[in-house]
This record gives sequence, structure tokens and C-alpha cells, in this order.
Amino acid sequence: MIYYIIAGLIIAVDQFTKWLVVQNMEIRESIPIIENVLYLTSHRNAGAAFGMLQGQMWLFYIATIGVTAVIIYMIQTQLNGSRWYGTALGLILGGAIGNFIDRVLEGAVVDFVDVYIFNYNYPIFNVADMALVSGVIMVIIHVLLEEKRQEK
Repeated sequence: MIYYIIAGLIIAVDQFTKWLVVQNMEIRESIPIIENVLYLTSHRNAGAAFGMLQGQMWLFYIATIGVTAVIIYMIQTQLNGSRWYGTALGLILGGAIGNFIDRVLEGAVVDFVDVYIFNYNYPIFNVADMALVSGVIMVIIHVLLEEKRQEK
């Protein structure tokens, strides 16, 4: 149950921050937080990560529904008491649903975290994206640690 609460918190924070951006910023408006490093920039992404597959909403609907079903199944059946793995799956679930809500309601994902790493402008992202990436990294770590344990 706690992993669904984690997902719910991610969805709530994600949707609230996106709502703030939509209500208070024009598209492409940018507010510096740390000059030359971090900006709030109102952006809409009708594609996937890094703007790939622009306009292919049907693909994102199907993929998100599939991923959501698999994640729920995994939470219900495959945790084996691992809080780390459960948390990772909760983050992925919350992130996937957060971006899915945007695609359904807005026709595009609302992004706003704009980071510059030296002279490279990293693609603009949001809270759901952060949860997804963190969750996937945690799953990879979990799988690697499980493999090590099984070798012993």
C-alpha cells in the first residue's frame, strides 16, 4: 500500500507544479533561479523523452496503460519484502501516470525544469520525469544487487 501512496504523492506534486506553471507562465517564458544553471521555463512536449516521437499520442496512451498494468502487477506479486524495489516501482508508477494525465488533458506534457550543464542545455523536464528516471535507476541497482546476491 505504501508504494501506491508514493505514486500518489508523485502525481500530486507533479500535477500541482505543472498547474502552477500553466497558470502563471506563458509558453517559452523563462525565469532564472540560478543564472546560467537552472531556470523555470514553460514548455510543452508532444513527444517522449528529448522530444522524440512528436505527436504520436496513441503510442503513449498504449505504452502508459501497459506500463501501468505491469508495474501494478509487479508491486502486487514481486516485491519479496524489498522496500527499495517497491519504492522504485512506486516512483515509476507515479511518474508514468503524471505524464499520462497531461497527455490526456493537455495533448502534451508540461515541462518546466530547465538545466544548463556547462554550455549544454539539458532537455526541459518535470517532476514526473524525475520520478521515472530515479525509479528506473533504482530498479537497475536492485537488479544488479540481486544478481550479486544470487552469485554468492
